[in-house]
Amino acid sequence: MRYTTFGRRTGLRVSEYALGAGNFGTGWGVGADLDASRAVFDRFAEAGGTLIDTADGYQNGESEKFLSEFLKADRDNFVVATKYTNSPPPYTLSTTGNSRKNMVRAVEDSLRRLDTDRIDLYWVHHPDSVTPLEEILRGLDDLVSAGKILHAGLSNFPAWRIAWASATADARGWAPLIGVQVEYSLVERTADRELLPMARALGLGVALWSPLGGGLLTGKYRTSDKGRLTDWQRLVHTEDTDQKTAVVDAVLKVAEETGARASQVAMAWLRENAGPADTHIPIIGPRNLAQLEDYLTALDVHLTPEQRARIDQVSAVELGVPHGVPGILPPEVVGGDADNYLPRAVPVI
Repeated sequence: MRYTTFGRRTGLRVSEYALGAGNFGTGWGVGADLDASRAVFDRFAEAGGTLIDTADGYQNGESEKFLSEFLKADRDNFVVATKYTNSPPPYTLSTTGNSRKNMVRAVEDSLRRLDTDRIDLYWVHHPDSVTPLEEILRGLDDLVSAGKILHAGLSNFPAWRIAWASATADARGWAPLIGVQVEYSLVERTADRELLPMARALGLGVALWSPLGGGLLTGKYRTSDKGRLTDWQRLVHTEDTDQKTAVVDAVLKVAEETGARASQVAMAWLRENAGPADTHIPIIGPRNLAQLEDYLTALDVHLTPEQRARIDQVSAVELGVPHGVPGILPPEVVGGDADNYLPRAVPVI
């Protein structure tokens, strides 16, 4: 496992994978029990993984409770990220959303469940359509000042709101936003339009969730529907467009050429797609050791330039206006050339 700073706005060092703990627990009726979760956590740590991503509502709070057990032996070695917006049930008007009231309550509950004195990275899980960004930003600044959280970021927010929030926090001297979390994979690349160029320009770290498209990029759904498709019945891509079918075909072809699994090819492309000034951290969410080993083996899979270009071309999305409009933006900016954003390279060790 290699390590990098999470973006260019912080010295926070993280592993090149984040372990998503959404499967830790059985509160949703599907997931991994305590022993199975511990085995996954221990193997991730043994491989050098340090970044752990969870949320207060995952498995109705069980995910954070399980992690409290696993982190006790060596808390300082890990970067613990959790989120608020959707709290565990019972749900009330005061225990959902992004208000300062819910933020303060949620962070105290997460600290208790995690049995820790601070959260290293606190995500606002998603917009709630009513809370002003100034209220969110000032609340996060207060939590940083109180030492309850060390850093903050926005998850699943549109690019314009993230950019505006980042500028507002900087202008008012509040704790800076250091990262964003978005869905991104070979079958979901719409973040290429605005979110990833914005993160590159602002020096934000990017956590990528659902890097295998809910299992579609493993190719397993061509022979079976077993997995998230039937267990969760959400957050899953299917071959519902000609492009997605072409992407899966291309990934399977490259897997045949390399001798790697389709999932490993998809992860290799994801890791190699980032530029020198980017921090793109895939959030992997294995339910068992076999799935984790598949992710870890992918760290040693490398694609040829031709294979990478082939997959990149078939999965690319139309960027839309103003990108690619003749005479408006030069091709090198449309293509996302990092040199046009005056970044510094993100150190990798």
